[in-house]
Amino acid sequence: MIERIYILESVDPVIFYGVNNSNMQLIKTLFPKLRIVARGNVMKVIGDEDESELFLKKIREVEKYCEEFNSLSEEVILDIIKGKGPAVVKQENLIIHGMNGKPITARTENQQLLVKAFENNDLVFATGPAGSGKTFIAIALAVKALKNREVRKIILSRPAVEAGEKLGFLPGEMKDKLDPYLQPLYDALQDMIPAAKLKEYMENNVIQIAPLAFMRGRTLNDAVILLDEAQNTTTHQIKMFLTRLGMNAKMIVTGDVTQIDLPPSTTSGLIQAMQILKGVSGIGKIEFTKKDIVRHKLVQRIVEAYDKFDDKRKRESKEAKEKKTNIDNN
Repeated sequence: MIERIYILESVDPVIFYGVNNSNMQLIKTLFPKLRIVARGNVMKVIGDEDESELFLKKIREVEKYCEEFNSLSEEVILDIIKGKGPAVVKQENLIIHGMNGKPITARTENQQLLVKAFENNDLVFATGPAGSGKTFIAIALAVKALKNREVRKIILSRPAVEAGEKLGFLPGEMKDKLDPYLQPLYDALQDMIPAAKLKEYMENNVIQIAPLAFMRGRTLNDAVILLDEAQNTTTHQIKMFLTRLGMNAKMIVTGDVTQIDLPPSTTSGLIQAMQILKGVSGIGKIEFTKKDIVRHKLVQRIVEAYDKFDDKRKRESKEAKEKKTNIDNN
């Protein structure tokens, strides 16, 4: 009789053990000759050496499946332990599996182009309207790189610029004031990483979410770095951010140039950066359109209606200027 210890390192024990420990009870049933005790992420196994080795081999396979799909069922456990292997349906344009095994895929042509641009470049600009999936796909690519151990950390940032509200009037300390600006990034991560694992990553700074101002002075190595809402950066801010890129690191910069919340006299750093860096080797650029909007079907109609309104207002303004010019000349 020997005692072996197995530590679940890459999965959420709650998902692995199942509702009311149903998965764990099944595993114990499939290895009746072993005494198995599980607590937290630690499993203690007591029994015959050969049987214990078989158990550890199969548990590694089960954990690997659970890590990839963020889900685990009794059927999968039976297939793996009995040596059949789980039936896996191949998903076209799959990036990763999110919570409960939900496949996160590049659904539109431009989303697929973003995936390819990320693979082929160390810096990618992705611009387009709200709801086109640019930020969500960017975060999925970062999570995939972390899961595949291509990088050691993910750094997500946003400029803390008000869209009509004032930062100083929000309640709480600085972290409480800034969290509302960063919430969309938290939301995306929660769709992709189990809660316990996400908490661990954030406590250990494997995943860092911070306002843009916190990037100054850092060199970011072995990381995927995402700057969201970059249209609200100043020219100095985006230059500072882009020069944080370190060794074995990749950067994705996303933004919507039609939703700039900066003062009218301030130039958007995103617009200027894309002009300055046009044609530079190693930089990709993807422009999303209304056709890429994957939110509620009304979102696309809303965007189109606002575009028509803006075009009409520009035409009327131009006609009024021309009319005034003609009157002045006469």
